[in-house]
Amino acid sequence: MIVVKYGGHALPRAGTPDAILKVVADYHNNGAKIVLVHGGGPQVDAELAIHGIATEMVGGYRATTPEVFEVVQKVLSGQVLRTLVNQLIGYGANAVGLSSGDGQTIRAEQMEPEVNGEKLNIGLVGDIASTDPKLLLSLLESGFLPVVSPVSVSKEGVGLNVNGDIAAGAIAGVLKADEVIFMTDVEGIYRDFPDVNSLIRTITFDELQILQKTFSAGMIPKSKAALSALTAGAKSVRVIDGRNSENLLKALAGQGGTVVTK
Repeated sequence: MIVVKYGGHALPRAGTPDAILKVVADYHNNGAKIVLVHGGGPQVDAELAIHGIATEMVGGYRATTPEVFEVVQKVLSGQVLRTLVNQLIGYGANAVGLSSGDGQTIRAEQMEPEVNGEKLNIGLVGDIASTDPKLLLSLLESGFLPVVSPVSVSKEGVGLNVNGDIAAGAIAGVLKADEVIFMTDVEGIYRDFPDVNSLIRTITFDELQILQKTFSAGMIPKSKAALSALTAGAKSVRVIDGRNSENLLKALAGQGGTVVTK
């Protein structure tokens, strides 16, 4: 069983054929179990710009006012989710779309990230409170390919913006996935981002736990998601450049990117 997180920077535009989704569909159609979790940061940015709504990134997470959340939910659980499901169906996959809050797959709680030693309130941003694999396992056993938006909800019924990497890590963990593949716009995890010469090929859980304290920006959610996925039960994590379908083919064959193991 494989969980793939498709990063927003690598996602296709609506109506544009996507070779990566063809790889995912073929993997599913050949009888393998796969769950696709997506992001959509650039798509959210574009929609916010259209509406003239300001936002900022704090500690690697999007500060989310109620106004921003309305756009996040519309884009991620609507536009992006349907684009992916539609294309996968076109490639012959029995795809079904849902949000991570559906069926208690993820229950979230409001997070306060720590930046420079200070916890900050950044609005309707969620962290993982609990997970439940029942819905996804039922879909997989019935031959469906689940496609999951990271938008979730608290136990009080408040919608929360959960980072796609963190949602994918939690889902991979609760499903006890053989591997979770994070597809993004960089080649893997860097010791000193964006220095390409600092790319890490293999690293253990303990080594990454120590190293992540030095990370900034986008490497923070990736390392946190990798660690949480392994802690929750995933067997390994791989971070790859998802802008090329060949990279996904290699990853499914156990090659490329940064591999994190217990």
